[in-house]
Amino acid sequence: MRAFARLLERLAFTPRRSIKTATLVQYFAVTPDPDRGYALAALTGDLDLRAVRPGLLRDLAAARIDAELFALSYDFVGDLAETIALAWPEGAAVKADLALSQAVAELRDTGRAGLPSLVAQRLDGMGPSERYAYLKLATGGLRVGVSARLARLAVAAHGALPVEEVEEIWHGLTPPYMDLFAWTEGGAKPAAAARAPFRPVMLSTAADADTLAALDPADFAAEWKWDGVRVQAVADGSVRRLYTRTGQDISVAFPDIIERLAFDGVIDAELLIRHDDRVAPFGDLQQRLNRKRVSAPLLARHPAALRAYDLLLWQGRDLRALSFADRRAALEGAIAGLAEPRIDLSPLLPFDSWSALAALRAAPPEPVIEGVMIKHRASPYLAGRIKGHWFKWKRDPMTVDAVLMYAQRGHGKRSGYYSDFTFGLWDGDALVPVGKAYFGFTDAELRALDRFVRSHTTDRFGPVRAVEPLKVLEIAFEGLNRSNRHKSGVAMRFPRIARIRDDKPAADADRIETLRALLPPEGP
Repeated sequence: MRAFARLLERLAFTPRRSIKTATLVQYFAVTPDPDRGYALAALTGDLDLRAVRPGLLRDLAAARIDAELFALSYDFVGDLAETIALAWPEGAAVKADLALSQAVAELRDTGRAGLPSLVAQRLDGMGPSERYAYLKLATGGLRVGVSARLARLAVAAHGALPVEEVEEIWHGLTPPYMDLFAWTEGGAKPAAAARAPFRPVMLSTAADADTLAALDPADFAAEWKWDGVRVQAVADGSVRRLYTRTGQDISVAFPDIIERLAFDGVIDAELLIRHDDRVAPFGDLQQRLNRKRVSAPLLARHPAALRAYDLLLWQGRDLRALSFADRRAALEGAIAGLAEPRIDLSPLLPFDSWSALAALRAAPPEPVIEGVMIKHRASPYLAGRIKGHWFKWKRDPMTVDAVLMYAQRGHGKRSGYYSDFTFGLWDGDALVPVGKAYFGFTDAELRALDRFVRSHTTDRFGPVRAVEPLKVLEIAFEGLNRSNRHKSGVAMRFPRIARIRDDKPAADADRIETLRALLPPEGP
């Protein structure tokens, strides 16, 4: 656990991706199997353990730590695992190092009744850094700024391998990945155990009018950017799968799509909920995501559909090296040949200048359209975010002026600051919470907001502080959905703080009616 704890500390306090990657490469080089494989699985979210719940940890803390001390510490630190790791009484002597693989085996195999005594025993034999790493491993709450793709990039770098090859076999591998690491060190390439594997997707870069002005519009094609989920639909013989852009298999949640993948190939598409010819708001799609079982009524209320963007493989032929124009021609033929009503083609937009495309972008035919995708006609299908090939030109975000209502401490490097902010709009004479934001501000603005929270606190609810309704924040967001789970009846997509409006009194902030007027029309 000590080596794993040092790894997490270095990753958490290293902002640069290149240094994080180098740190992981070094860890893989000096750490034996199976520990390095379990560390990789923990970082990628593929480690399936018997989850240790927060309630169990609170009960352990209550038995070992003074209640007032723990409450004050938790209020300051803002993270349960970190608070316990720091405040846990030191044992008589720190015991021998616990192998990561042993910790994984214990947490995976110990029954619910035995977990409290196991966790307490292990915490007694560890120092603060190891306790923190152990608790994060046990709860599955790793937040060290490492995405699953960055971890796979580090594996590829460790073996001087193309990351695309690592990603194409990833879904046929299981922790602790001993055959994968054997390959990185000169052994045979693992045969993908899974049919219909995920292929790494091509990603876009953000664009604006200034970016596009330097480009020739005749070299590019454009499509609508729909507010759905980017997916990869794969059919390989009798095996059919639906993946997200990160490679998560969501097939079980969309049986109505799986049964329609009557082809041999890989289609890059947008997953949508569609009623006849109308695309439903993202909130309808969200009701079906991450489900292990979908009821017949839910399938009927929210029928899924695919809007095809690109074609990677078709009938045994790999098309990724072809130009976008050639792949598009093949895609049009493939979709026409399928004749499947729930799988249609993303239409190309007619434009001859960037100003003409800007006019289309400003007035899309449906409210769920987020902007336009712009693709170089000569571009092959390249895995990753390759500049100059694909661009995403999103519509200007919606904004409202809201009042800061509550604040909570952040995690990791932000654990000493109030950085998670709940904001509200006026409903009559009362403020109604409408969302929460924890990014969009500079470090200097974060410090200023933290000072405001500390000096204007009116009440405390555990780690949350209520503040005087004085601070106005301009909130930008990408979309809005109806929600029965929120008191306001609305849920924002990707809210963030665009500006701190110290020039505006709280009484002049927006009203809830203003936000509700932005809602898309209700479905049938």
